[in-house]
Amino acid sequence: MTWLLTGGAGYIGAHVLRAFGAAGLPVVVLDDLSTGDPQTVPEAVPLVRGSVTDPDAVRAVLADHEITAVLHLAAKKAVGESVAMPLTYWWENAEGTRCLLQACVEAGVETFLYSSSAAVYGMPDVDEVTEDSPTRPMSPYGETKLVGEWMLRDAARAHGLRWIALRYFNVAGAGAPELADRSVSNLIPLALRALTEGRPPQVFGSDYPTRDGTCIRDYIHVLDLAEAHVAAARALEGGATFGVYNVGRGEGSSVLEVLDAVREQTGRDFTPDLVGRRAGDPARLVASAGRIAAELGWSARLSLADMVASAWAAWQRH
Repeated sequence: MTWLLTGGAGYIGAHVLRAFGAAGLPVVVLDDLSTGDPQTVPEAVPLVRGSVTDPDAVRAVLADHEITAVLHLAAKKAVGESVAMPLTYWWENAEGTRCLLQACVEAGVETFLYSSSAAVYGMPDVDEVTEDSPTRPMSPYGETKLVGEWMLRDAARAHGLRWIALRYFNVAGAGAPELADRSVSNLIPLALRALTEGRPPQVFGSDYPTRDGTCIRDYIHVLDLAEAHVAAARALEGGATFGVYNVGRGEGSSVLEVLDAVREQTGRDFTPDLVGRRAGDPARLVASAGRIAAELGWSARLSLADMVASAWAAWQRH
């Protein structure tokens, strides 16, 4: 199989691209480079500049490179921004997925691996979220990701598509110093940026019904996430027909606990700035990752300390 990796020049895409290369899976990258860095794409990997919302560009790359499978990572992903700019998110995420699926159906591409999100769950009233938990997203971002799963399901029924959706929990860390997460919305890079600029990191909401009043999330190292994609791709190449899997560690860390890890790894003391909640943020979201372990043989290996240490090393390089 030859895989098309949309968004392959982005933070997560660059790590997945390296994991696919190490696993011997041929890849072509499609990226509009609005946030991606072309220098993260190896010279041996074809890089096509284009958007998944451009049907002609998608059809061309599928035909020109004889694509037989798609890994769809390209998307906008900031919860707060999606609340402020919902129509942008519906266009980029939902319409982009629809255009890509339409082109795949027309080209006879029947294998699809989808980057979904734990944001599809909203705030379920359980300690650990399983794949069978109700999906009640609290933001346009989560809604667009869930609609993407629905489109995949319906395309599979109508056209015989084989698909897997990976519901990421909170991705962090770096696999190499040149692959830093520079997101404007993720907690760890936000904290590192604040410290390097001489400001205290901000905490959005300290009155949640959690053990210390701050949001609790399941953090997953980007290297572990990349390996989860390889496991899912192998399953699809081996004949798997469909699956939805959480990708997390099954361990929740609060915002203040993450900042404790930042303090320890950077050696910098600080008192965080407690500000108001962000719209769309649930209080707690922690994965049950038993299904992906049982069915795909994948489980996370790296700790929160590993994530923060690698993120700090990469941040210092930049």
